[in-house]
Amino acid sequence: MGECGMRVGIGYDIHPLAGGRRLVIGGVEIDSKRGLSGHSDADILIHALCDALLGALNLGDLGEHFPETKEFEGVSSIKLLERVAALVSDEGYTLVNADCIVHAEAPIMAPYRQRMAEAVSAALGAPPERISVKFTRGEGMDAVGRGEAIAARAVVLLSR
Repeated sequence: MGECGMRVGIGYDIHPLAGGRRLVIGGVEIDSKRGLSGHSDADILIHALCDALLGALNLGDLGEHFPETKEFEGVSSIKLLERVAALVSDEGYTLVNADCIVHAEAPIMAPYRQRMAEAVSAALGAPPERISVKFTRGEGMDAVGRGEAIAARAVVLLSR
């Protein structure tokens, strides 16, 4: 991959909310009447983080590595993150830090922040202080603001 010692990646994901689904964000189950619709557990924070890590190393995207096949149906996204972390390690890189933000009108997620950071850091094999998880609301704008969807963004810095 050349001699570049630092790599930056960005990831984004959004899923619609639906009844009859668990709400899992950052590897943590959130108390909610609705969850995110998707092929896996639809953990938008983990999906955005995986795409950021893959993008930093020009390794494609989440869908290329984990297609919507029977093998990945309902899978825990934490398991996907563990596999992506192994790819990062195989390329000779380590995580300097990850900055993540979840865009959701409801439910309130701040009480879950520490557990999310711990779940992500465990999957990545990185200290929790390298993982930032923040939350913001949609303020009534777009699908997030109307409470129809939840989105997430992640930026990572990797070092060789």
